[in-house]
Amino acid sequence: MGAGMPPIEPTGDVLSGPVELEVTASDGSRRPRADAVRNRAKLLDAAARLMNGGCGAANLTMDAVAAEAEVGKGTVFRRFGDRNGLLLALLDHVERRLQEAFLSGPPPLGPGAPAIERLRAFGPAVMRHELDNMELYLAAQPPVERRYQVPARALRRSHLTILLRQTEATTDIELAAETLLASIDTTLLHHLVEQRGFGRSRLDAGWQDLVTRLATPLA
Repeated sequence: MGAGMPPIEPTGDVLSGPVELEVTASDGSRRPRADAVRNRAKLLDAAARLMNGGCGAANLTMDAVAAEAEVGKGTVFRRFGDRNGLLLALLDHVERRLQEAFLSGPPPLGPGAPAIERLRAFGPAVMRHELDNMELYLAAQPPVERRYQVPARALRRSHLTILLRQTEATTDIELAAETLLASIDTTLLHHLVEQRGFGRSRLDAGWQDLVTRLATPLA
């Protein structure tokens, strides 16, 4: 997931589908070998076992994954680059489930409902998803200079931009999409829930209010 990767932008009213989190650099010239795919799955299975066994994302190390998978530590580094790359790979499967839900799942989150209803469903769905996977999302946070270039975030922004345009909102669409995304930022949700005691119903109501203010055309 290199810092130079261009963000995903909407083209028309259709998004192409779920995006990979791009945890390692690739020139796109060839598909991974079957043994590389198997080795990656083996390492991720080992990492998941450690996390499910009580290790937690914050304490997951490359050494521990190598030992659990019975491979050399160099194998783990070659496959994922660094610890953040490993965490992003673990995060990929849960992020893709969310992407599939809002790109092709049932309405109102997925296609088939009016744009305003899909916008109203999007925030609560993302908040539930991130709160349920909060430890992993926090541990996999990229450096500040790359945080807004993550392909998965760009896909969310593009999705919101398309829906806002379909509502014929008269606001600055790109800024409105960024404002909506900022309101459900992972670290902000953690702060509001864990440190300030906000309930999910309050967060959902706040999203609905923000959507109404940003997506309702002026009379």
